[in-house]
Amino acid sequence: MADVQQRVQRAVDEAVRSGKEQGVQVAAYLHGEQIVDAVAGLADPATGRPVTSETVFYAYSAGKGATATVAHVLAEQGVLDYDLRLADVWPEFGAHGKERATLRHVLTHTVGVPAVAADTTPEDVCDWDRMCARIASAEPWWEPGTKTAYHAYTFGYLVGEVVRRVTGKPISRVLAEEVAGPLGVADELCFGMPVSEHGRLARLEDAEGSAEFMDSLPDDSPFFALSPRGLTPSAEFGNRTDILAADIPAGAKMTARAMARTYAALLGPVDGVRLVSPERLKELSAVSFVGDDQVMGMPSRWALGYSLGRIGADPESTSGTFGMGGAGGTYAFGDTSTGLAFALTKNRLTSDFDTAQHIAALVADAV
Repeated sequence: MADVQQRVQRAVDEAVRSGKEQGVQVAAYLHGEQIVDAVAGLADPATGRPVTSETVFYAYSAGKGATATVAHVLAEQGVLDYDLRLADVWPEFGAHGKERATLRHVLTHTVGVPAVAADTTPEDVCDWDRMCARIASAEPWWEPGTKTAYHAYTFGYLVGEVVRRVTGKPISRVLAEEVAGPLGVADELCFGMPVSEHGRLARLEDAEGSAEFMDSLPDDSPFFALSPRGLTPSAEFGNRTDILAADIPAGAKMTARAMARTYAALLGPVDGVRLVSPERLKELSAVSFVGDDQVMGMPSRWALGYSLGRIGADPESTSGTFGMGGAGGTYAFGDTSTGLAFALTKNRLTSDFDTAQHIAALVADAV
């Protein structure tokens, strides 16, 4: 495994040296043991602060993996059930024919409320009660459970509000108490990060040309069907103090080590901590819904809260892989067939997953 560490280190060094990336973290676990801990580049070019294994990155939707994991841990404890009707614990959500919508529909992005209102602002997404009220009163795009579209922002509020209604605690606290804390990474995996800790964050930057590309898109582009232009993932958005401090569990602030460790603890024990039983692991990582995304038109395969198949690889040959990627190129997954858990975080927001795809394949092929 020392050879794997060396090869990954060379790969991230080259990604930074070539100018493709600014700062990168990679972590991997195999059967609960860490086999890769590689970093390269700068967390903040303005100050010269380097990336370390402790540098926290705003990883956008790769954080949905942490959100889903909270739901599964609570299900393991008997606190939640996948077929719980949201309206049973969140009566307001039953409006406009959504009374039969379940947590399973939320986790498979089939609940039918994928978009936030066109007038939603960054300040709005920092206001938990306001966002949940708007989502609860929304008319579904289809009968829950019948079609799918990526619930880019709404996923986090939907899971989080169900968690809050059932436990009486915000999902950020449950994440700390039931997932990150037991794994020893409570200061490396969170939804809202205290302002006093923001100095530990990597500074995001847009890849050359990405901002211009987004500016060139018309307002009726599918890119803006789920959220308005002002909420598009970008360095400017992701560096905002209020966004970084707020609980927005459609994404998370994380280290690669913390997210890889979380997937590893879903697969099996990590330093004596196992988040779910083997039976639940089988259930949460199995195919739960297959269909064309109603916004993007591409085929989608969902487990319970995770996308299936390793990014950039044949979905059938990597069917044991469940995970989530995030805007800008961050990616994390677990693989039930090999016991591998992997995460890559970075601060240059690219329109592709080339770096994650290359390094994930490098590690997966070695094990």
